[in-house]
Amino acid sequence: MTLVVITGGSRSGKSHAAVVLAQRQPRPVHFLATAEARDEDMALRIARHRVERPATWTTMEEPLDLDNALARVPKEDCLIIDCLTLWTANSLETISPAEVEHRSRRAARLASEREGHTIVVTNEVGLGVIPDNAMARTYVDVLGRVNASWAVVAGQMLLMVAGRAVTLAPGISLEGFLDDATP
Repeated sequence: MTLVVITGGSRSGKSHAAVVLAQRQPRPVHFLATAEARDEDMALRIARHRVERPATWTTMEEPLDLDNALARVPKEDCLIIDCLTLWTANSLETISPAEVEHRSRRAARLASEREGHTIVVTNEVGLGVIPDNAMARTYVDVLGRVNASWAVVAGQMLLMVAGRAVTLAPGISLEGFLDDATP
């Protein structure tokens, strides 16, 4: 299994770690970006990430359709998905939380079946205080379950803290937990 999930807080080094891991393997690299430049700050973040990536990599911008994007990448090539955090936020604008979780589980299974390395970046947003509004609580809960659905099929999990990677040990089986999750 070649699925690696990298999580951590904002600016913890997740995307940089994904780039370094992809550079260490021999296959062509495809970068799936889920961000959309909806404001000046996000446009600057996207520009910084583009500069960090080698020009020889293929970049796909797909804010919603992970399944289709996964199907377009040759199974033996390396794929970076950056990031599930924004994919989840984008998806919640148009579909229900349950459908977001369903699509996440399906995409995670597809990614775990690839022959080439798949490196997935996502934020850990559930370590802070419980948000004071329903929309934010829903987002935190859904992203937590999205992250868990990828973690359960990942061969390796990394937690980035201040630019340092901590390898997370395999956890208990979540079989059934994710399928029956409720907000």
